Amino acid sequence: MKRLTSFLIPVFIVFIGFCALIFFASFKEDPPKKPHILKEKIVSAEEIRLKDIQSQVTAYGRLTSSQPVAIYSEVNGILEQGSLDFRPGQTFKKGDLLIKVDDRQIRLEISSAKSDLLNALASVLPEIRVDFPEEYSQWENYFNKISFDRRIPDLPKAANQKIKLYLSRFNVYKIYFNIKNMEIMLDKHFFYASFDGSITEADLRIGSSVRPGTRLGEIINLESLEVEVPVSAGDIIWIDRDKPVVLTSSEVTGQWVGRIKRIGKTIDLKTQTAYVYIEVTEKDESLINGVFMKAEISGRIIKKAFTVPRKSIYEDAFVYVISNGVFDYRRVEIARRESEYVIVTGGAKEGELLVTEVMQGVAPGMAARANLSSKGKDN
Repeated sequence: MKRLTSFLIPVFIVFIGFCALIFFASFKEDPPKKPHILKEKIVSAEEIRLKDIQSQVTAYGRLTSSQPVAIYSEVNGILEQGSLDFRPGQTFKKGDLLIKVDDRQIRLEISSAKSDLLNALASVLPEIRVDFPEEYSQWENYFNKISFDRRIPDLPKAANQKIKLYLSRFNVYKIYFNIKNMEIMLDKHFFYASFDGSITEADLRIGSSVRPGTRLGEIINLESLEVEVPVSAGDIIWIDRDKPVVLTSSEVTGQWVGRIKRIGKTIDLKTQTAYVYIEVTEKDESLINGVFMKAEISGRIIKKAFTVPRKSIYEDAFVYVISNGVFDYRRVEIARRESEYVIVTGGAKEGELLVTEVMQGVAPGMAARANLSSKGKDN
C-alpha cells in the first residue's frame, strides 16, 4: 500500500499542473493574422494594335554580272594590242577596242576582190550604155564610188531582167557578195566593247597565234548587275514582284535599290529553294562583282494583324498577355514567320497587353503589371 501511494502522488501532481497550464493558457489572446498580399510581377509589354502589315522575305546571295561574255576568235592571225591592256581586272568603256587580230591578209583579199568587181563592171558598162542608155549613169556612178579604202557601197537594183542577165554573165553579183562576206570577216578581227565592263579572264597575250575557236578571254557587263538569291519554296508565293528590293552588304558600305527581274520556276530538290534574280537599279562603282549581299524583299500585305517577337512565342503557338491584371497564356493564329518576328492575325484582341520579354517561373492567373515599351506607347 505504501508503495502504491508513493507512485500515485507524483502522477497526481503532474496532472494538476497540466490542468492549471491549460486553464491559464485559455486566457491568452491569439496574435492577429497578417493578410496575404498577392505580389505582382512587372514585365515588359506593348499594347496590341491591329493594322495592315507588309510581310518581308529576307534572302542572301552574291552580286554578279547578268551578262558574262566569253570571247572566241573566228579568224586566223596574230593577236595585236587594242586601245587598252587586255588583262584581268582591266575596266573598259563602251566602244573601246579590247583586242584585235592582224587583218593585213583579209584587207588584201578584199582589195583583190574589188579589183575583180571593177573589171567585171568595166566589161558590162558598154553593154548597158548601148541597150539601156537611161540606166548607164547610175551604174557609171556606182563604178566611180568603189574605193579600196572604204567599204563596198550597196549594189544598185537592176531595172529589168536583161540588165540582170548582163550582170550575172560577168559575175558582178558573185564578186559583190564575196566582198560583202569578206568585210564581215574583217569585222571579226576587231573586238569592240558593246557595254561598260571589266575583263575577268585573259587566256592569251599579245603576239599569240590564234585560229577559229581559240578562246581569248571573258568579260562582264558592269552596267547590268544582279543578285542571285535562293528563296524557300514557301516564301516564293509571298513575294510582291512590283515592290522595290532593299540591298545591303557587310562587305561594302551603303544601301541600294533593286527590282525583281525574274523568278526561277524550278525547285532545288536538295534545298527546296528557287532562285530569285534581283537587278540593281542604282549604278555604283563601289559595287564589285562577287560581293555578298542581303536582300529584303517586300511581300504581300497581311490585313488586321500585329507582330510578335520570336522570343515571345512559346511552344510554337502561344503568347503571354496581361488581362485584368493577371497573366493569360493564349494560343494565337500565326499568318507568317519572319526572321525576327511573326505576324499574328488572331488569338488576341486589340488593346490587350502583349508580354514581350522571355517569361520563366510564371503561370496563368499570377498578378502582373505592364511596363509599356516605347513602341507600345507610340501605338
